[in-house]
Amino acid sequence: MFIPSAYRGGVLSAEHRRDRKKKRLLVYGVATAVVVAATAGTLALASPGLLGSDTAEAAVPAGARLQTEFEQAAEEFDVPQSVLMAVSYRQTRWEDHDGLPSTTGAYNVMGLTDVDADSLENGGAAEEREHRLEHMNRSGDPVVEKHFDADKALESLDEEPVDTDDPRLHTLDEAAGLIDTSAEKVRSDTGESIRAGAALLAEYQKDATGSLPEDPGAWYPAVARASQSPDTKGAQLFAQRVFDSVRTGEQRVTADGQTLVLPADPAVKPRQTTDLELAAGSAAPAPECPSGLRCDFRPAAYKQNGAIDDWGNYNIASRPTAGHEITSIVIHDTEGSYSSALGVFQNSLSYASTHYLVRASDGLVTQLVETKNEAWHAANKTLNMHSIGIEHEGYAIKDGSWYTEPQYESSAALVKYLAGKFGIPLDREHIIGHDEIPGVLDGNVKSQHWDPGPFWDWNHYMGLLGAPTGAEGPGGPYKAGQVVRVVPPFTTANQPKITNSGSSVPKQPANFAYLYSSPSTSSATLTDPYLGSQTWSEGWNWGNKVLAGGEYVVAEARQDWTAVWYGGKKAWFYNRGGQFATAAGTPDVITPKAGASSVPVYGRAYPEDSAYAGTGVPVQSKNNESLTKYGVLAGQKYTLAGGALKGSYYNSGNIDGSGTGSRTVVVGNTTYYPIRFNHRVGYVRTADVQLVKGAAPDPGTNRYDILGRDASGVLWQYQGTGTASSPFFGRFRIGGGWNTYDAVTTLTALRADGTGDMVARDKSGVLWYYKGTGDLAEPFAARTRVGGGWSVYDTITGARDLTGDGKPDLVARDKSGVLWLYKGTGTASAPFESKVRIGGGWNMYNALADTGDLTGDGKPDLVARDKSGVLWLYKGTGKASAVFESRTQIGRGWSVYNALLGPSDLNRDGVPDLVARDKDGVLWFYQGTGSASAPFKARTQIGGGWNTYGMLM
Repeated sequence: MFIPSAYRGGVLSAEHRRDRKKKRLLVYGVATAVVVAATAGTLALASPGLLGSDTAEAAVPAGARLQTEFEQAAEEFDVPQSVLMAVSYRQTRWEDHDGLPSTTGAYNVMGLTDVDADSLENGGAAEEREHRLEHMNRSGDPVVEKHFDADKALESLDEEPVDTDDPRLHTLDEAAGLIDTSAEKVRSDTGESIRAGAALLAEYQKDATGSLPEDPGAWYPAVARASQSPDTKGAQLFAQRVFDSVRTGEQRVTADGQTLVLPADPAVKPRQTTDLELAAGSAAPAPECPSGLRCDFRPAAYKQNGAIDDWGNYNIASRPTAGHEITSIVIHDTEGSYSSALGVFQNSLSYASTHYLVRASDGLVTQLVETKNEAWHAANKTLNMHSIGIEHEGYAIKDGSWYTEPQYESSAALVKYLAGKFGIPLDREHIIGHDEIPGVLDGNVKSQHWDPGPFWDWNHYMGLLGAPTGAEGPGGPYKAGQVVRVVPPFTTANQPKITNSGSSVPKQPANFAYLYSSPSTSSATLTDPYLGSQTWSEGWNWGNKVLAGGEYVVAEARQDWTAVWYGGKKAWFYNRGGQFATAAGTPDVITPKAGASSVPVYGRAYPEDSAYAGTGVPVQSKNNESLTKYGVLAGQKYTLAGGALKGSYYNSGNIDGSGTGSRTVVVGNTTYYPIRFNHRVGYVRTADVQLVKGAAPDPGTNRYDILGRDASGVLWQYQGTGTASSPFFGRFRIGGGWNTYDAVTTLTALRADGTGDMVARDKSGVLWYYKGTGDLAEPFAARTRVGGGWSVYDTITGARDLTGDGKPDLVARDKSGVLWLYKGTGTASAPFESKVRIGGGWNMYNALADTGDLTGDGKPDLVARDKSGVLWLYKGTGKASAVFESRTQIGRGWSVYNALLGPSDLNRDGVPDLVARDKDGVLWFYQGTGSASAPFKARTQIGGGWNTYGMLM
């Protein structure tokens, strides 16, 4: 077994190894504890998706396995743990992706590569020909397309899409050999992946320096080489990011619940070396890139192929100008290697180009076309005129399911820069995929490509852009006319069935939800009239898929199903608890003008015929034709994908700009709205439609929630629906670490607008105050310490405003049975006045529940259950001196329940209700009547399984 080490006369000193181990354990053990402790009570509340990362309880063995594996591998191979973890983080964010490869053949948490001919999709010569042609002839302009010769283009390519002999595509085999294990184990086992990655880093470091130093900064050569970059710029970019992580630290919980902490070490100074034995890159124009991204420029072909009006691969222009504005950015993938993609774009016979290309291994950004020029990337003339194209390296890997983190990071940095430069909004209406671009005419719709496909994580990408989609939010109710952003989570909660040429693709997260003809998964999925024969589960079949981040208008809503207007139809998607969508405000939407039964949808936005007069530019073929199988029908509504624009056409003319009409923008008076029509955008003429406001979202002010704490200490929110038949939506995770408390109670009702306060007592008797934020996704602010000594009480219950001063109060029963009132002050830092005795004898009760105003007199009440199962009502008086009237018996047989709580008015009839859980875990709903003598109607069942929670509130 290869075990790199520091040497004393060629032999590793056992004492030296022990010393290093002690240092590393000290640094990582203490640093991890400090990070976890510092975030206790705050991080979990601010980040509902982080499992247990907010408390020391998170460091349990089940969730600490991966952290331990990094520690052990770092020790075994004498690699600084910070370097090992940072390299992994910058490749995969510590995700193992269930052993499935990336789109460039990287595996497991270390991103080691394994690509051979058998790894690649191989559907035969005909399919390979079609596949390669899909990435050519992208001008979207019939004037250019007529010159394209498929046979000549394919013959002129001198490189296969992927060179499987490249050693950089076989780092997994090399690393597996270093630890004397099988490649399969390195692909599938996280511990072996980490060991293999550590051994490979050590090998690289020894090759570069002949030693394995303790200083993380001295590992720059190994980190740079680990990028597998063929050139200096890419290697330096990757190393820069890795050492940024070492210096600033990282913390994350993986998709399978592993909590990892890389403590910050700002003192580390990477010892950058210029002797990386890599290509330095060629002299070229300075790329248009943000500082620090280390881009290069490798120009696409601009070469005459035949006559003076026949060339490839882009149009010389002067964007942005009137009619030639830059309004969007289009995301692509190459389905071939970085070098083969360069070969296509630098071959003028391909009639295809892009502005930028992002390499997978290191995130290097290469510019090929200046942004002022019109690249041929989208196969749609209007989009090419008004967009910037960014290609991402990715192969047609069998089962390839994820993109590398260097790609996401570099691409996001580039997009932020370009959006700032050209004033492009950072949203999913302006940052779109190639699959969201329409065919220009009827004959082009089906052939339009569908990259980057179902495994591009739009939620993560938009988060990197600082414009999160709202995925993994709390959900809620939706209604017809409301605008929603569809946000299927890119997690194990959304792993739809996908096939590729009939073969099942391994189950994995995807960026879409299927659309159905009715609210049932047994109903047919949608079909698109242009796609011909369609298998519903095929990855290419975009006609029945709604992508993450797209905004649509709700056509109808039911509790776990939402229908949107989509392609002229009412399209249903499963929306459990409303959590696959989020409200998107009240923007303007389009609908046909009064009296119109249908209005046409266009695949491009060209000027009217008369606009060409006097320009020297001929009227374009089929200049005014729409997509004849599409239409916006009366009563339907669609969201805008940008502002109104005048129809325009850029005539490139001749390669040298000579001749009448060359390099001329024709701008018409006809204006269009780009809209989110189906999976793709489309255009409607402004004269055909009217703008109306989207319906206002439900504010949540008259719906009420309950909370449950499970055995692991995770707190879950059940948002109220406002209906008695099904009073709660599906649960939403608030945060972990709540098992540090032995009592938690609400002070006020928890409304579905995120308001409502709580207090919690920890096991040492300290009481903590959690103030509501008004944000349902993060409903509580950081906790505030109220004080110690609260362990004298065996029951603590929020009681709403018992004293009539508008501030929530608390009651607490001590172990002798005395009930005490803590008047609220309205100040979170000191929320209660000194206690006042209410009375003795309350130890006859084994359950107390605050209910709000059960009797309709405007004063909050309390219910109490005695040990014989009798339920009693204590009417509130509104007076601090005597807060309750004498008790009234309201029922018997309540000992069947082990939890009682009064969440307020669950069915929106103006009267508070009660819920109770029986010993079998069934939750029951007691609708309030408003009568003091019989305050509840007969119970109705809510559902079972609630005994998963040790505490309800």
